[in-house]
Amino acid sequence: MILFKTLIFTALVPGSATLLIPYLLLSSGGELRSLELGFFQFLGFPLIILGVVFYLWCAWNFTFTGRGTPAPFDPPSVFVARGLYRVVRNPMYVGMLTIFIGEGIAFGSLTLFTYAVFFWTLFHLFVRFYEEPTLKKKFGASYEAYCRSVPRWIPGKIRD
Repeated sequence: MILFKTLIFTALVPGSATLLIPYLLLSSGGELRSLELGFFQFLGFPLIILGVVFYLWCAWNFTFTGRGTPAPFDPPSVFVARGLYRVVRNPMYVGMLTIFIGEGIAFGSLTLFTYAVFFWTLFHLFVRFYEEPTLKKKFGASYEAYCRSVPRWIPGKIRD
């Protein structure tokens, strides 16, 4: 059942944020400015794939290690500090931001870059003012030690 809930959440929330909304932004004709990136636009597609892999790897760990979902209203019941969570505290968000940046590059879209900045701001505020305080209450000293050893956004060295 947890896997089903993870799949539904992934299709509805990250799926909408990374597929539906960018499509609507690009097709609405509301482009702020089209960027001519030439050959470099092809570099956006590996970033999109990398972001998808990051998200799916994290969702897998939440589902099977943490016994929960990526949804804030149905989080893992076990603290997950494996896989990508050993190098950055928020790899799922980093994965989604990588997708947004990849889409901005691939489509040469300043609108999508602006969208990425908007989402990074939302992610940062959510993490700082809701997610981290909630995890500190739930997991206590072990989460605080994790925060001291693993960076929030920029990947660092692999933690043992």
